[in-house]
Amino acid sequence: MRFFLISIISIFMNLSWSDCSMAKDSSKTVIAGGSLTEVVYFLEQEEKIIGVDITSNFPPATSELPSIGYVRALSTEGILSLKPSLILGEDDMGPPLVVEQLSLTGLDVRILEEDHTSIGILRKIECLSEVLNTKSKDTLSKIDLIKDDINYLNELAQENKESGIKVMLILNMQGTSPIVAGNGTSGDGFIKMTGASNAANKFEGWKPISSESIISYNPDYIIITNRGMNSFPDIESLASTTSLKFTNAAREGKILNEDGMAMLGFGTRTVSTAIKFAKIFSK
Repeated sequence: MRFFLISIISIFMNLSWSDCSMAKDSSKTVIAGGSLTEVVYFLEQEEKIIGVDITSNFPPATSELPSIGYVRALSTEGILSLKPSLILGEDDMGPPLVVEQLSLTGLDVRILEEDHTSIGILRKIECLSEVLNTKSKDTLSKIDLIKDDINYLNELAQENKESGIKVMLILNMQGTSPIVAGNGTSGDGFIKMTGASNAANKFEGWKPISSESIISYNPDYIIITNRGMNSFPDIESLASTTSLKFTNAAREGKILNEDGMAMLGFGTRTVSTAIKFAKIFSK
């Protein structure tokens, strides 16, 4: 029992949740999480990256970096083979055993907790700026621009809140049943950033929903990820061959598609993407 407690303590000493203090050595950074990779590129620190997970697909230059696999199904050996000095991970990094093993090596492992809000994105950027020690005037100016965008987004969102717009966000299609964002999801957070309300707010998590539920939710707008559109040649086909056709959104031609990571990754692109949709909803 005493050995077990010592092991747990040592894990938490080396595993830092949202610890934004400057890393002793960030010259060889491995990243598990697409939003973190986006932010590191935004901060112009990409020369420090030596490996990324497969959700790190933006900007396109990430395709040239060694892959460590999927953020939730990582391999300890695969990461250690790159000999990193710093590991950055989103809070769904896993499996837990791998995170534990990495921590026990004494490596600097930083796990950033996710907050699906615009302020959460700003905190992520500022945190990584501290960790990577980027305090140049150019960096501070870029962060100020993000702050300006967030202020503008909040203004648009306030207007949309007053109009009571209902939005349903579809991750992908399970046959003809959509997998929809419920409460507590990144999709729910994205919708709220625009000032609209989540039409599917009667359940938690991502779930497939029935035709009856779609009809009862009756969203004013539907957003579907580009991946969700893979089984359909175009929006018109999606709208006419599924139960989405019974919604106001389909009848009024208000079904929109967008890159999933741009919306749901909660990296730098999520703010600009939320502005794009907030403008659409305010028309």
